[in-house]
Amino acid sequence: MLAIVDSGGANIASVRFALERLGVQSELTADPAVIRSAERVILPGVGAANEGMRKLHERGLVECVRNLTQPVLGVCLGMQLLFESSEEGPTETLGLIPGVVALLPGAPGIQVPHMGWNTVLCGRSGGLLDGITTDARFYFVHSYAAPVNAFTLASCDHGTPFAAIVQRANFSGVQFHPERSGVAGARLLKNFVDGRV
Repeated sequence: MLAIVDSGGANIASVRFALERLGVQSELTADPAVIRSAERVILPGVGAANEGMRKLHERGLVECVRNLTQPVLGVCLGMQLLFESSEEGPTETLGLIPGVVALLPGAPGIQVPHMGWNTVLCGRSGGLLDGITTDARFYFVHSYAAPVNAFTLASCDHGTPFAAIVQRANFSGVQFHPERSGVAGARLLKNFVDGRV
């Protein structure tokens, strides 16, 4: 069973539909017992880090998520919440991956938020990236981004390089929206569901 953490994110319905298109049934839940018993967990999210953490605290899910041992995939804000903190707020986040999420810098020709299709530069192959071509494009909508570090599987550039796909132990995250990223996004979700992490 795949559990989607009910964190109140606006992208939850589209994540569920993307999984259904792959033939994968999921359960949207804020029940820690259900989340802990799931084979895989997706932490979705859209919006601000402080609001996302507030909802996790209100639902008693912070320690639940921190202590999961099965594969977990954070999507967009869900990925940012895996890091130590965010300058947005500022906010202490889950602390599962080292690094601080920071505002993307604006510059001539560089608009923030970063909104639209972009390619990613893969630092490693296989795993979540299995079967995804180097010219694949993914759909991004965000103003804050995580740093490129030892846990970055793929990066992207929008005025500055930032982490697009990360992984540490059983926790993975993607800054883009795989559920809105066509064939490449569907393949990444399938890789997660099939255990290629």
